[in-house]
Amino acid sequence: MARRREILTLGLATVAAPAFAQSAKPIRLIVPYPPGGPLDIVARALADKVRDSLGTVVVENKPGAGGNLGADLAAKAAPDGSTIVMGAVATHAINPWLYTKMPYDALRDFTPITGVAQVPNVLVMNPEAADKLGVKSVADLVAYAKKNPGKLNYGSGGNGSAGHLAGEMFKAQAGVFMVHIPYAGANPAQLALLSGQVDLNFDNLAAASANIKAGKLRALALTTAKRSATVPELRTIAESGGALAGFDIHTWFGLFGPARLPADVTMKLNKAFVEALASPELKARLATLLAEPMGSSPEAFAAFVKAENVKYEKVVKASGAKVE
Repeated sequence: MARRREILTLGLATVAAPAFAQSAKPIRLIVPYPPGGPLDIVARALADKVRDSLGTVVVENKPGAGGNLGADLAAKAAPDGSTIVMGAVATHAINPWLYTKMPYDALRDFTPITGVAQVPNVLVMNPEAADKLGVKSVADLVAYAKKNPGKLNYGSGGNGSAGHLAGEMFKAQAGVFMVHIPYAGANPAQLALLSGQVDLNFDNLAAASANIKAGKLRALALTTAKRSATVPELRTIAESGGALAGFDIHTWFGLFGPARLPADVTMKLNKAFVEALASPELKARLATLLAEPMGSSPEAFAAFVKAENVKYEKVVKASGAKVE
């Protein structure tokens, strides 16, 4: 009888385990941008990689209001780890100063979990314009701009876009004036540069790389403080020295939960995603996007986001860009 009771108990435990596993709530990973972009691609790769440690992670695209819509959904979710968001430099550093009204506080309403990746921007010129002006380096560009204020122009994907703000930061630090020409998106801005309608752009490296390799665009320098492992031969604007020595602006994205996310839940999520980012598969996926992993502790990521928020307050206000 004792043996039969032991077998029955083991049998019930075996039946109960799958039932418990199946009842576990899937994690909802919100991507506040449309499908197919870098954030979406990386989010889906991460969701697949953490399945063994976290269970099912469902990626949901919730675009709108420059990323604010999706970020706000996460900010207002229950702080139990079942809803997280792939935030970005726009949602957590630029938009708070760009939008007249924000549905959330970028610092108070979230729990930073880990950085995910960063992608450099690159200062590119139309080759014909560069040759005509005798510009072969950032130093040449600054020298020409100082001698010819207002004669250079640069394009961007719109007022308040990453390219626009990079240009404004460059103008402020270099002490030059260039005319900003906003376009309805990054692609039209790049087409304008390729056709010679504008002289230069501060473009996303991944978006510009094909035309750089084909010789249709000339890369002068990266906008990050350090060189990128994906293009180690390309200098940075900061390497020009002088007033530009501290130049550092780039696209980044990372994971956030709602405010008051319990410490143990935060650490569980952090461990799973940081380990995934360190895997060969994720490194290879990021490399195809010319992105570098930036897995970190929650504390380090929180400090990074706060510093970016402070940095972009100055840049956005100096640009005069506003979205009602």
